[in-house]
Amino acid sequence: MRTPGLRGTLAADTEVGAGNVLARVLAHGADPDGPGLTFDTAVDGHPAETPLTLGQLDERVAARAAWLHGRGVRPRDPVAVWSSAAADMVLSYLALTRLGAIPALMNGALRPEIAAEYIRRLRGVGVLADDAHAASLAGHDLGVPLLGTPARAGTGDPAAAPAHHRHHPDDPIVITHTSGTTGVPKSVLHSHASLFAATRHLLGMPQAQGTSRILNALPAPHTATVLMVNQALGNRAQMLLLSEQSGERVVDAIQRWRPDGVFGFSVTWAELARLDLSAYDLNSVRLWFNTGDASHEPHIRRLVAVGWHDTVTRDGVATVPGSIFIDGLGSSEMGHSMFHITHRADTDRYGRCIGRPYRFARVAVLDADGEPVPTGAVGFLGIDSPSLFRGYWNDSVTTYRFRQRGWYLTGDLVRVDADGRYYHVDRAVDAVDAGDGRRFYTALSEERILAACPDVTDCTVVMVGGPGGVVTDVLLEVAPAADENEDRTERIRAALGPDVGATLRRVVPVRPDDIPVTVTGKVRKVVLRERHLSEVSS
Repeated sequence: MRTPGLRGTLAADTEVGAGNVLARVLAHGADPDGPGLTFDTAVDGHPAETPLTLGQLDERVAARAAWLHGRGVRPRDPVAVWSSAAADMVLSYLALTRLGAIPALMNGALRPEIAAEYIRRLRGVGVLADDAHAASLAGHDLGVPLLGTPARAGTGDPAAAPAHHRHHPDDPIVITHTSGTTGVPKSVLHSHASLFAATRHLLGMPQAQGTSRILNALPAPHTATVLMVNQALGNRAQMLLLSEQSGERVVDAIQRWRPDGVFGFSVTWAELARLDLSAYDLNSVRLWFNTGDASHEPHIRRLVAVGWHDTVTRDGVATVPGSIFIDGLGSSEMGHSMFHITHRADTDRYGRCIGRPYRFARVAVLDADGEPVPTGAVGFLGIDSPSLFRGYWNDSVTTYRFRQRGWYLTGDLVRVDADGRYYHVDRAVDAVDAGDGRRFYTALSEERILAACPDVTDCTVVMVGGPGGVVTDVLLEVAPAADENEDRTERIRAALGPDVGATLRRVVPVRPDDIPVTVTGKVRKVVLRERHLSEVSS
């Protein structure tokens, strides 16, 4: 049973922030025997997928805080954390913030040389790494010592943990990183207040369906998982955190754990689209929640066809077939999705519509000089929100490069219609100037292909502009039952439309492993463009 009024109490608590939600929930009288968190790996003798109560979670965090404090970690000390297990990342985050230190959470898929350079640039005091990642760092100059493994930190004495650090709203609370599309990822810094701003807003609203028993299929080191941990604790919800987010892993966890809500990135929904979902028992799901990149219509439609949701009728609340999918657009820098749109089996507003902004955010569509563009025109997305990151750690040059006239420039290209709904058309780095005032958009082209070709489960469009004009390649991932050798060129050309279709050079069937992606699943189109140019010149 949830504690009555706790959500509202937390929303009004001026001391609570991203660094002390666990402590404040307990301080406000939450039942220590109530839900804490559940991990997919063993934690200090607790078997995998055995729920930790709130009290047990607090004890495990205190043990790690004592161990880290005993090794000299103090307030405002950056500590890198590199591990594959969600438990290692989340428990280390909670322990380090309890001390007032600054966890720098690193994706386990980073290449060792990139990870080593990232750690050097942090200029921290040490590294927590599991055995496999510690071994991969051997021989690299990190500039700081390896403190030990996150699991070893769990052997500390909880009773020896120092008192909770008292955070100021501006205190640095966590460093996460971007997807790293061009090399060493940027270090995104959030404060105690900024990373709780969206959560505070949501706690002041009625709790949404599908948020009582959550499957977290977001990467554990990502800002989004930090947000979800604090939201689950504040909602007194049950949550299982996955260390690996493949489609097969997610459907297996849904069948076994029976969540009512699944939270993830678009890359996971794309993997689920490759599966025959009718072969799995997904009836527990009421809500799919997407953040990061906006999702594609066919992927969403496959998901909302399964599960159930509640709806209000003239006769009261009824449970009807089909789940809900909430789409949006977010990033580590934004500190939460800035937009939201709800899809059901009976809705049809797609075309990369990301909906309207959350009430806590101000958004604008801007030209290159930072001035608003007319309604319907494509421009750069500018954000002003209390949830925004504080800057890139040790990199003020890059921080200010993305600021203009009071707006944070996200790097996205969007438009807004007359009803105030926003549409995401592309990342600015992926769009191509086609001359005569025209621009071609890769993400919008992918949307059109997927909508027109049901035997294609995912695709990547690569455009390159040059003296001879724009040249477009399309990489297709086809359904398992589809003919991989079928020539789909003319179907793809028709889906792209006359302007982009005229630039089509080739259509290539590929397998998922053929597409270079970042550690968060974003396609590294910069690599594909380099391959394209190399092939053209050879």
